Amino acid sequence: MTALEPGSFLAELTPAERTDLESRGGVRTFDRGEVLFHEGEDGVWVAVLLSGRVKAFSTREQGGEAVLGVRGPGSLLGEVAAIDELPRSASVKTLEPARALALTTEDFRAYLAANPRVSFIIMKMLCQRWREADRGRVEFGMFDATGRVAQRLVELAERFGVPYTGVNGSSVQITLNLTQEELAGWVGASREAVSKALRTLRRHGWIETGRRSVIVHDLQALRRHAR
Repeated sequence: MTALEPGSFLAELTPAERTDLESRGGVRTFDRGEVLFHEGEDGVWVAVLLSGRVKAFSTREQGGEAVLGVRGPGSLLGEVAAIDELPRSASVKTLEPARALALTTEDFRAYLAANPRVSFIIMKMLCQRWREADRGRVEFGMFDATGRVAQRLVELAERFGVPYTGVNGSSVQITLNLTQEELAGWVGASREAVSKALRTLRRHGWIETGRRSVIVHDLQALRRHAR
């Protein structure tokens, strides 16, 4: 079984709550690059990610994507539109093959009515996202592109990193393969600025990059640069 992200929606449920949830939906599989939700569409279903990782993003008027976040196993997706009955505020696309438990909006609401404690879990999750959004606005004003790239690499290393032993000793390999365009959309910078930031971090010896791969050799240095 795929390990759930600590603190994720599914990880916070009791066994009874999870069993009830699973009885109301069905499992769907998705290929890499497949869109689960489209920005602006009606919220007719919600998903709970069982394996794989996805990105939430909004399309900019001038073109390109603004990446709002990366979600891992255990995440609840599409719940806002199911609750407030407004069009979806973001799109969700898989970054790798994924499996998800799918429920209709009606079944999801019935589940919340039968399990009131779960509504508080969702409120806690939404508050956390609002805090992250506030922190992101502060970061955008305080840090240059290199600082913001360092912040996202720290987050990715902490959430999706695995130990890596190489010539530089104990390092962390980020297992999530983001393109430079996706990273640029996440930090609110151009691809050229992100490429320059990665070169700077490589020159310091803090990271090593390959084709859609990043190895962090000095996580503490990245953390210091991201403060």
